[in-house]
Amino acid sequence: MAKKLHDTPNLDQLESGPWPSFVTGLKNLAKEKDYVVDLLGQLETSYKTRKGYWKGGTVGVFGYGGGVIPRFTELKDESGQPVYKDAAEFHTLRIMPPPGMHYDTDTLRKFCDIWEKHGSGLIALHGQSGDIMMQGCTTENVQKAWDEINEMGFDMGGAGPAVRTSMSCVGAARCEQSCYDEGKAHRMVINTFLDDIHRPALPYKFKFKFSGCPNDCMNSIQRSDMAVIGTWRDNIRTDEALAKKWFAKHGMDELVNDVVARCPTKTFQVKEIKKIKSGEHISSVAVSDTHAVEIDNQDCVRCMHCINVMTGALAPGKDKGATILMGGKRTLKIGDLMGTVIIPFMKLETDEDMEKLVDLGQRTIDFFAENALEHERTGEMIERIGLAAFLEAMEIDVDPAMVNSPRMNPYVRTDGWDDEVAKIKAKKQQAA
Repeated sequence: MAKKLHDTPNLDQLESGPWPSFVTGLKNLAKEKDYVVDLLGQLETSYKTRKGYWKGGTVGVFGYGGGVIPRFTELKDESGQPVYKDAAEFHTLRIMPPPGMHYDTDTLRKFCDIWEKHGSGLIALHGQSGDIMMQGCTTENVQKAWDEINEMGFDMGGAGPAVRTSMSCVGAARCEQSCYDEGKAHRMVINTFLDDIHRPALPYKFKFKFSGCPNDCMNSIQRSDMAVIGTWRDNIRTDEALAKKWFAKHGMDELVNDVVARCPTKTFQVKEIKKIKSGEHISSVAVSDTHAVEIDNQDCVRCMHCINVMTGALAPGKDKGATILMGGKRTLKIGDLMGTVIIPFMKLETDEDMEKLVDLGQRTIDFFAENALEHERTGEMIERIGLAAFLEAMEIDVDPAMVNSPRMNPYVRTDGWDDEVAKIKAKKQQAA
């Protein structure tokens, strides 16, 4: 039986709202654990003083240079002893999950049993880097817990200035929008860089994330130094039977207001069937006996909105692959950055294709290790040295798809583009 709870008036308020509270969960754990009783006490103090009281240190397990996040309390009494002695140490183990985050219930139960035995009982599935976060453990129990987790077949995740644990969406296993084998790409990359994960040796962290389609369920464009996002380069596929079924349920108003009007590049037009155009990049799908949607695929930017609304009636094309972006990150030395397109389209079907992806990752990490400043992310390095220098080092040709703000990028000439646009428009008019 655990000791009596500390008074926690501030934390108690968090239980008063309509939503489930983490405080309730901690109090349930505290019924059996003095460790969590004192954790709640320190947390209440932080809410009163508006200060955090955890500091880092050095804690690890045999054979690994990273993977454990040390936390020691700074909340001490006049004699220098921890105010909340039972929660004086609160280390976190980062455990690498399987690609696509596939588990069976037996695995999850084993995790819970191990962490209730050796730790606080708090588990986060998953952290921002994708790890299974086993939160709250004493220095004495870190190795004991890790030995049992390792026996389950799991490995330690990344921490510190290293390649971090990667994330991939459920992808081809369950999602019909998937454009490549995310799990395979994830596994090949991680197997290649395992030593860079377990033994930190970089200027700062480096993250891979794998999303199977432009919905980007892994937030890879915002959160990863190298984002692999599924896409396609041919026309959107259509299914007339499903389109008519969708239209019969939703009607013209929803088609116009929720699909056509919300397309960011005005790719869609609703026309009478007899007025529909034909062409290499123009596709159409009938939604009724009299009307159809005309799709000018040259204007499509793969935002996925139409496909999400009319799933099945519209689908990604058949010529699938991935777009590779570099430099996404949260605020650090400079503000938030989204990834910059480095490879507009890469096929990821064969082992040879996957090896090209791994090779790009290897060359990027090598360049990052040699050229980044300490505590600098890839995106900040690219901002500092210029995209042109990075592309030259990667031996990648400049492509218009990399342009962030046309006519403001000094590394690519835009003169002559207006003439090309005029030629394309003239060809369209002649075809009409």
